[in-house]
Amino acid sequence: MTLLVGENMVVSIHYTLTDEEGAVIDSSEGAEPLKYLHGAGNIIPGLERALVGKTAGESLKVVVEPAFGYGDYQAELLQVVPRAAFEGVEVVEVGMAFTAQSPDGTHRRIVVRDVSGDEITVDANHELAGVDLHFEVAVIEVREASDDERSNGYAQ
Repeated sequence: MTLLVGENMVVSIHYTLTDEEGAVIDSSEGAEPLKYLHGAGNIIPGLERALVGKTAGESLKVVVEPAFGYGDYQAELLQVVPRAAFEGVEVVEVGMAFTAQSPDGTHRRIVVRDVSGDEITVDANHELAGVDLHFEVAVIEVREASDDERSNGYAQ
């Protein structure tokens, strides 16, 4: 019986993610396939939707728009904060990443974009926010999820 990618299926894929110019952003090449529980929000929504109904052995190319990937770039997530916000950090440089707690108590990854005297510009957008994601995917395996996988929300 051929199993189709769908809700509560464990799916193993090999993938290559590139940008608009074809530069590789991420790939599973040379590594184990990515294994995920379909429908549990383990991968970006646009890629998950494109895989529905596929079977082991199939390949596809898909472009995922920001709204179904890492979201649109949000200018309000680019902020200037005082150097004092980095208490205990001796040197703050462009490109450094930190985890910051937002007022609602959630944690966000921020990246330093500019250092100007006592003002540090940080960006809380995902690095791929606003980017069209170009995937080449090969479906390696599709199987039914175990009870544990379904209750835990991830493939084992």
